[in-house]
Amino acid sequence: MDRNDVGTASRRVVLCALLAAVMTALQVAMSPLPNIEPVSLLILVYTLVFGRQVFYIIYTFVFLEGLLYGFHLWWATYLYIWPLWALAVLLIGRSRELPPLVWAVASGAFGLSFGALDAIPYLVGGPAAAFSRWVAGIPFDLLHCGGNFFLALALERPLYRMFTQANMKI
Repeated sequence: MDRNDVGTASRRVVLCALLAAVMTALQVAMSPLPNIEPVSLLILVYTLVFGRQVFYIIYTFVFLEGLLYGFHLWWATYLYIWPLWALAVLLIGRSRELPPLVWAVASGAFGLSFGALDAIPYLVGGPAAAFSRWVAGIPFDLLHCGGNFFLALALERPLYRMFTQANMKI
């Protein structure tokens, strides 16, 4: 590995850490709003711009969340829920550049499914435990859906352009 490769790798590590920190700071800042958060939008944009590198950003973010709020069962669900969203974006975005409405609908659908995905570990307590957790959270999933939809509709394109331009300079 020559000096340029080391420098490029170092810049990528710093960039991933910085983007995870931005995601964490925005999530904390918006935490008073129930399930209206910028994380889904940022993972969408980060995935479109940085591709598979997004998984480094996601797992750094999840680790930071654990440090902030504690490593409990909800934290373990973040280990698969956020990467699933990034994987869905990678699969959907493969074909071509899609209009903001498509990303808004996909992001809304992800928000709506979040509670069901979050309930999976509760299957250990039986299907009734997982089902009751999911059903109890439906009002929050509806807020998550709406928040994701409108944030993606309004901000996906401008953020995508901004991060694409910034990525070209790195």
